[in-house]
Amino acid sequence: MSDYFENDEITKGYDSRIAARIFGYLKPYRLLALLCLVALALSTAGELIIPIIVRRAVDQSLMVSWFEVDQSIETMPEARLLKLNPSDPRLAGKIYLRASRFTSIPGARRTELEQAGLYSTKEYYILAVDKADAGQAGALAALGPSVISDGIYAALPVSELRSLPGTQAKALRKADTARIASYIVFLLASLVVVLAGTFVMIYLASLVALRVMKDLRIQLFRHTATRSLDFLSRQPVGRLVTRLTSDVETINQFFTDVLIAFIKDASVMVGSLAVLFVLDYRLALVVTICLPPVLIGSTISRRKARDAFRRQRQWTSKVNSFISERLSGVNVVKLFVREARSRQEFESRDRELMKANLGEMYVFATFRPLVDFLGTMTTAVVICAGSLLFRTHTLSLGTIIAFVNLVSMFYSPIKDLAEKYTLLQSAMAGGERIFQLLDHTEAIEDRPMAPMPAVVRGHIEFRKVWFAYKGDDWVLKDLSFAIEPGKMVAIVGYTGAGKTTIANLVPRFWDIQKGEILVDGIPVRDLPLGELRRAIQPVPQDVFLFSGTIEDNIKLGSPIDDERMKAAAQAVAADEFIETLPGKYRTMLAEGASNLSQGQRQILSFARVLAHNPSVIILDEATSSVDTETERLIQRGLEGLLAGKTSLVIAHRLSTIRHADTILVLSRGRIAESGTHDELIARRGLYWNLYRLQYGGEC
Repeated sequence: MSDYFENDEITKGYDSRIAARIFGYLKPYRLLALLCLVALALSTAGELIIPIIVRRAVDQSLMVSWFEVDQSIETMPEARLLKLNPSDPRLAGKIYLRASRFTSIPGARRTELEQAGLYSTKEYYILAVDKADAGQAGALAALGPSVISDGIYAALPVSELRSLPGTQAKALRKADTARIASYIVFLLASLVVVLAGTFVMIYLASLVALRVMKDLRIQLFRHTATRSLDFLSRQPVGRLVTRLTSDVETINQFFTDVLIAFIKDASVMVGSLAVLFVLDYRLALVVTICLPPVLIGSTISRRKARDAFRRQRQWTSKVNSFISERLSGVNVVKLFVREARSRQEFESRDRELMKANLGEMYVFATFRPLVDFLGTMTTAVVICAGSLLFRTHTLSLGTIIAFVNLVSMFYSPIKDLAEKYTLLQSAMAGGERIFQLLDHTEAIEDRPMAPMPAVVRGHIEFRKVWFAYKGDDWVLKDLSFAIEPGKMVAIVGYTGAGKTTIANLVPRFWDIQKGEILVDGIPVRDLPLGELRRAIQPVPQDVFLFSGTIEDNIKLGSPIDDERMKAAAQAVAADEFIETLPGKYRTMLAEGASNLSQGQRQILSFARVLAHNPSVIILDEATSSVDTETERLIQRGLEGLLAGKTSLVIAHRLSTIRHADTILVLSRGRIAESGTHDELIARRGLYWNLYRLQYGGEC
């Protein structure tokens, strides 16, 4: 039995049709969604610019290597590659350039320039001369003739700089220190942009997702509440609850954990690759060559994760269903001493759930370390290849550091890719189930052709009514009868004769296939549905009371004053037990009103109907759940209250309808007999048999 509700699809591949319908709920929040994307773009840009800032800080402030070239190189093609400009330091016929600017010249060409005496591999440090700086002047003087200076710039061998004491080296590198401070400011500003952008992105994405979830849940609730009983009777309550809760939550996850995450991760990964190629295409190609194993592993892991997630959800559902069913039927379990058997069945299901959880954990425990391993291997390859290029002065140290950071940024989103793809599939499946429910159009049509009479007299007429719940399996067959205003008509018959069906057809809980049902001469199909049901109030067989106070359950949110509420309670003798409760009419009812007896719940349902003062009251075997004494109290209250109202009473206890104006005996969907109690007893027909079976032959 617990497997009955577990046939829903848990995961589903990406479906553009479903995605388009989900995105349709974003229309009222387009501005918020746009701001979220802007915040995402700022956050991504901030993350990508940080490695570039670090690269520039390393190459322009931490690295002290400058190389000299002959000024004649200005007329050569290499001048464009070196990006020479008049502001470059020039001393003794030489131009001094940072080592990072030589990475654009192939190694073989540099060798040719070196052999021609146009390029030197000797490392220099260049600084702007500040004559007012005594510390700098003292440090330059300590170096003596090894310093080349024209009063504007000074060049000194790096080996000499490294031999200086810390205070003198610091005096010479003041400009580098100031430049590093500026880069730190830029770095902090970028981090603030990333922090602010990420916060705004997450906040707005969550806000939009929650509003979409609220709109969707309200739409689902309204839609479900207006479906016909024919449709609702075929839907397990648990399935409908799942549609309004768990399935809607998958849409929330789609926006917060999938959509935004996919866009952010994709932009970071694409942006990282783009920056890699901008920085150095050779090292970027090395990174690209390392990607196929990652892509293959991601594809395999995604499929394994989908299967593991599906199995985990299925067994979670089975365990939950089993627990719910066994707890609901715990009395039966104990009565038949099935505790041991139930424990064994639960242990078996719980064991399978543990295996499913371990399977899901195994996928992630394998894939994430694999991505870490491949990411580390790619970083190692980048460092090795970068070191070779660095040694030949065709790659700067800052670029290598930037590559290491960008490779880490590229691989980080891949770790959660399989999990996010599974969430995407879950959202697609949840969306499909939600839209399947929304696409159901099985509802009682409310297209009134005539207004509800200002005063409903209560004349009810069935004209050649045929009705079936399924196909041609007719429950009512060519049924015709009339109830005069203010009269009490009772319907009796064996189980399955169609008594409750008649009670449901008058207020249009179901629509008939043939014939007509009229209220005061107007077909019920032509009357406004809401007003029809306010005028005709049934008391169903199965009483349902909401969690809340007794007062709330009687009034049901209607503008009923306390005097009228108490009068209704007194009429059905409900006040006798209500007044004994600690909170009286404000007593809180537990779930299912379990703190009241079955008879008290039945009487309270009478008070609820009577408080709304309908013109027609339908009592559907309403006294079947109360004892004989309580039944007498109800009958005494109803005798006066039903005066002047049309009442349709369906009962198994024939003693409760002895005083009915007319009794209709139903058999196989047709009226077998009709008349008063005494008339039907005198005929010794079907009613006489029913009465004799109940009261042991005493008539």
